[in-house]
Amino acid sequence: MRSTWPTVASLLKIAFLVSIGSSALAQSGPAPAERMIVTATRVEQPLLEHAGSITRLSADEIAARGATHHAEIMNRAAGTMIQRGSGQESLTALRSPVLTGAGSCGAFLMLEDGVPIRPNGFCNVNDLFEVNSEQADAIEILRGPGSALYGSNALHGTINVLFDDPGERPGLRSSVEGGSDEYLRLRSDFAHAGTGPTGDRDGANDWRLLGHWTHDGGFRDASGFEETKVNGLFTHRFTDGTLRMRLAATNLNQETAGFIQGFESYRDPDLRRSNANPEAFRDAHSARLTAHWSSGEERRNDVRATLRSSRMTFLQHFLLGKPMEENGQDSAAVYASFTRGSDDTRLTFGADAELADTFLLEAQDGPTTEGTPAAQAIRPAGRHYDYAVDARTLAGYAQLDQALGASWRLIAGLRLEHVRYEYDNQMLDGNTDENGAPCPSGGCLYSRPADSTDGFTNLAPKLGLVWAFAADHRLFVNAGRGFRAPEMTELYRLQRQQTVADLDSERIDSLELGVRGRAATFDYSLVAFALDKSNVILRDANAFNVSDGRTNHRGVEYEVGWSPFERLRASTAGTYARHRYDFDRSAEQGEQISAGNEVDTAPRHVHSVRLEWRPSSHWSTEAEWLSVGSYFVDASNQNRYEGHELFNVSASWQFLPAWHAAVRVNNVLDRAYADRADFAFGNYRYFPGRDRTAFFEIGYAAR
Repeated sequence: MRSTWPTVASLLKIAFLVSIGSSALAQSGPAPAERMIVTATRVEQPLLEHAGSITRLSADEIAARGATHHAEIMNRAAGTMIQRGSGQESLTALRSPVLTGAGSCGAFLMLEDGVPIRPNGFCNVNDLFEVNSEQADAIEILRGPGSALYGSNALHGTINVLFDDPGERPGLRSSVEGGSDEYLRLRSDFAHAGTGPTGDRDGANDWRLLGHWTHDGGFRDASGFEETKVNGLFTHRFTDGTLRMRLAATNLNQETAGFIQGFESYRDPDLRRSNANPEAFRDAHSARLTAHWSSGEERRNDVRATLRSSRMTFLQHFLLGKPMEENGQDSAAVYASFTRGSDDTRLTFGADAELADTFLLEAQDGPTTEGTPAAQAIRPAGRHYDYAVDARTLAGYAQLDQALGASWRLIAGLRLEHVRYEYDNQMLDGNTDENGAPCPSGGCLYSRPADSTDGFTNLAPKLGLVWAFAADHRLFVNAGRGFRAPEMTELYRLQRQQTVADLDSERIDSLELGVRGRAATFDYSLVAFALDKSNVILRDANAFNVSDGRTNHRGVEYEVGWSPFERLRASTAGTYARHRYDFDRSAEQGEQISAGNEVDTAPRHVHSVRLEWRPSSHWSTEAEWLSVGSYFVDASNQNRYEGHELFNVSASWQFLPAWHAAVRVNNVLDRAYADRADFAFGNYRYFPGRDRTAFFEIGYAAR
């Protein structure tokens, strides 16, 4: 095995030095209110006691940022870099490079109130536009493989968008916001807290309805969108438990802008606003209904049942021939978790079951006219793929949380999961056109495997240790395995002469060592991590999907907050990491992967600094600096994007008891930069970042 940084010895040195400093901080005064998290165990627990890396973004942070895209708020967390595409599109990195490709989204688990928003094997790189992060009461970002409670897709990290019970936030909150590029957003949130028959909370019915409508004209030609997101929440408190009902629905109609071409073309003021694909679009809608029953404390029962549906249609403007894709899923799942024991010994065990019916259709209206004659000949008009997949998932797990004396806790878990796909090709098998006519030079580009049934079984152990070396300060070590079964598109959307994709589940082995704590004016978290990933799925030089790649990931993440005065707070978060290939391979489009090279789109440095100042109880201001370091844009490490720095400011004024006004300015210095940089087909290409933009909001809030 190649020697990689950091070594275990260096991790221990870092943690030891920080623990010495934090022991001194523990004497500085009482700590602030304890921050609680829910994602790791599905129940509320103190952040300090978690053996792993997690960031919780609060309702106040989310509201103050007023994000127009989920990247604007989520990139505040250490180890997180979400690249914005056109409109509401995005690509995600959590303790990883920015991953692309058919199954790249499978490396991240996206949750809403602890429930996956899509079934196993049917992710989309743009999953996050299907959740209402703009009005969330909290967002938790867990980095690295998840606990035993989460299975496939919790590989590099988990994002959980959370909403409070209606009774916790009664009242009405509404706002209207306008800004650059014809931006308009209307938001409303109304919650009611009821009382029971005897006048207390037992038997009470609480409900909440919230949502927003957004119009964005787009800063590039023909790149606007309209979006609607609605959430309904209902809670009934029984004597022996609580029933929560959750409804979520989203709709997106988007005009899509593609890459601009040429080295540093994002610096050209005309090119950066141009759109070579004005015909491109993406229409998507989703709906989810979840029932959640919870009861007990030392004998806690937690059962969540969900129904989900989503549909998406978009033009693949980035492919020769520009075929249209339609896809959708209807799924149902039950997640049952049971906790027994006390604070000293707590056992959580449970099972997950999921059923999903999915489909995908790709069709091209007319003959291919772009590219060389040879490229045109293998991309016929008509249907390319038309298939359905029935997916079944069954999993069981157990996790033990055991106190070892007064200062130590051991967390050990194990998860066993089986995923089964029943694939039905609804066209002719092979790589002919839809009528069976062959293409020249070895067949058409698009290859359809014969009907099949495929199964994947994974076993994932977890082991963590937490040491309370001082009051409100913890040192932890966490080792675990994450996995993901191949995505359906990786198995059944083949090319050229490949007739079967014999793929294994991707697997990641993780070790992290961290220290976190808090004092009267100071809180901190420092984590060093080492991950080794195997069975990485990629497309090789023959355009075959294979699963023999390996990568390693080494780095340090930090989050620090300091409040020297009651109305002033400074905070910073960031990552230094190296993400490298650990194998040699000729890949698609002639790229050469070599062991030791850095994975493309993996900046070593990603940092942010924020200064919050509240000059009075009616005013709040924030200044934010963001820095993304340079990174290679190809696997051979021959071409690079230089990185960028951005400066954002915001201010809010409560001018009447129930009224507030806010202003936000992004990219104050009007820097020319790229949200995403890439190198393909012998040329640089970019999604340019927005120019300076300003937004003004006026809102009403009453209890």
